[in-house]
Amino acid sequence: MADSRTLTLAGDLTITRMGYGAMQLAGPNVFGPPKDRAEAVAVLREAVELGVTHIDTSDFYGPVVVNEIIKEALHPYPDDLRIVTKVGARRGADGSWNPSLTPSDLRAQVEENLDHLGLDVLDVVNLRLSVHNTGDESLAEEFGALVEMQKEGLIRHLGLSAASMRQFDEARSIAPIVTVQNEYNIVNRQDDALVDRCAAEGIAYAPFFPLGGFTPLQSQTLAAVAARLDATPHQVALAWLLHRSPTIALIPGTSSRAHLRENIAAADLELPADALAELDAIAG
Repeated sequence: MADSRTLTLAGDLTITRMGYGAMQLAGPNVFGPPKDRAEAVAVLREAVELGVTHIDTSDFYGPVVVNEIIKEALHPYPDDLRIVTKVGARRGADGSWNPSLTPSDLRAQVEENLDHLGLDVLDVVNLRLSVHNTGDESLAEEFGALVEMQKEGLIRHLGLSAASMRQFDEARSIAPIVTVQNEYNIVNRQDDALVDRCAAEGIAYAPFFPLGGFTPLQSQTLAAVAARLDATPHQVALAWLLHRSPTIALIPGTSSRAHLRENIAAADLELPADALAELDAIAG
C-alpha cells in the first residue's frame, strides 16, 4: 500500500481504494440504455475529477452500453486511470444473466471489452464464475484461457469474481491474481476468511453490493451510528468496509452526481472506537 487512500498491487498497479462501479449507468436491471445518458457521462467525468482512479465495469452491463459510455466520457483516458472489467457471462434478449465460460467465448468477450472501451490492453480482467457454482468446481480451463491472453499482451493483470477460497487457491497455483470481487458488506460477512486472506497476500478485495445491491442495507444499529456521526447509513457502511481490511477497494455505483459525492466523502469519515464496536457486532 502506498497510503491509506490507495493500493499498489503486483508492484505496478496503483488504484484509489474508493473507486467507482459503473453497473448502474445502464438502464433498469442493468439492461438497455440509461434514462439520462448525459448524466451518466457527467457522473464518470466527476468521479475522475474527484480523484477516482479505479473504475469497475463489464461489457455485459447493458450489454455494451456502459463500456461505450465510459469511452465517450473519458477517452482518451487519464494516465493514472485503471479500468477493471470482467468476463464470464452473456445477457439474454430478455435481460437474463447467462454464464458463458468457454475459452473461445472468453476470448471473444475480452476482445469486445477492448473494442468497446477503445483500449489495446485491459488493466485487469476478472473471471466471473457462474453464480450457480458451488465453489468446488475447477476453474483451471477458464482461468487458463485468460492466462494465455495475458501472455499475448491483451491483459495486464488477472482477478476472480464470485470465487470460493478453494478457487482462489487454485487460480493462484496457475498464475498471480491482483483482485477478488465477491459479495460482501457490513451485514453479509460470509467471506470474512477470504477478506483476511487477501489482506495477508496483498491482494485487493473489491466487495460487490457493498451497500446491499438490489436489497439495500437495513440495520437499526447502522442507522443509529450514522445519526450520531452526522452521516448517512451508506457512508458509514462504506467507511466500515475501508476500516475492515487495508486491501479492501470499494466500487460503489450510482447514476447520480450527488450520490457519487456522498459515496466518495465516506473515505474521509472517521469511525470512533465505540462506533466500530457496534458496527462490528452487526450480523447478517
